[in-house]
Amino acid sequence: MQPGEPPVVMDSESRSRVVLGLEYDGSRFYGFQRQRQKPTVQEVLEDAIARVADRRVTVHCAGRTDTGVHAVCQVVHFDTEAERSERTWVLGCNSHLPPGASVLWARPAAPGFHARFSARGRTYRYRILNRWTRPGLQAGRVSWERRKLDAERMHEAAQALVGEHDFSSFRAPGCQAKHAVRTMRSISVERHVNEIVIEVTANAFLYHMVRNIAGTLIAVGTGKRPPGWVADVLAERRRAVAGVTATPDGLYFVGVEYPDFPDLPTFEQGAFPRGWNLS
Repeated sequence: MQPGEPPVVMDSESRSRVVLGLEYDGSRFYGFQRQRQKPTVQEVLEDAIARVADRRVTVHCAGRTDTGVHAVCQVVHFDTEAERSERTWVLGCNSHLPPGASVLWARPAAPGFHARFSARGRTYRYRILNRWTRPGLQAGRVSWERRKLDAERMHEAAQALVGEHDFSSFRAPGCQAKHAVRTMRSISVERHVNEIVIEVTANAFLYHMVRNIAGTLIAVGTGKRPPGWVADVLAERRRAVAGVTATPDGLYFVGVEYPDFPDLPTFEQGAFPRGWNLS
């Protein structure tokens, strides 16, 4: 809670659900989920919320991210008996979060909302610095490929992945999903000066799926493989035939789609919250 603001706690039968959007620099954390290695995003966020709510909470996220993977607008929810304003949740949490993580917005959850199970689409972005010298300013925030990449060739190859497919070829061995069928709505590869950006939207993703796709497309972009190879890899349904797993540095969890809950802001909409006096 903010200094000078008395806690307002509802009775035990009046627990409410709060939704938060947050961004974080994955190079500072051992992934999202709590684990033996520290710090994790879940750990520091739950600790910060506890300072604001005056009690412990458990957060549930839209999609777990691995060590080194960043988030532009991760979405989480938690249940609490504490009653705080949206502004207090945001500013209070941010005053207790370490550098590299920031709550962007807070909203009361509509009935039936769940950060993970209510999501109908997720978008990831993979950034590749494409020049012959390694990154300095962007170290830890972009992948690096010193060989020149052909973005148009990569984009052409990637279109074979659009639609509903069995993505077993791009699934890491440790993946715990019950099946590998996913629906990819779109994938694009574009060059922006000396950066290649791969952006993917699907209903859901498998463990290391985007990084395995990126590694496969890089093999096409360097000319090592033809564009049609990606379709062949997909059809094989065997991880061994695909490209190497790209590094986590360039991977960003961009955002989540909740068509049944249109009042939740996207990362673009959270810069200046509704009804706040920011002067």
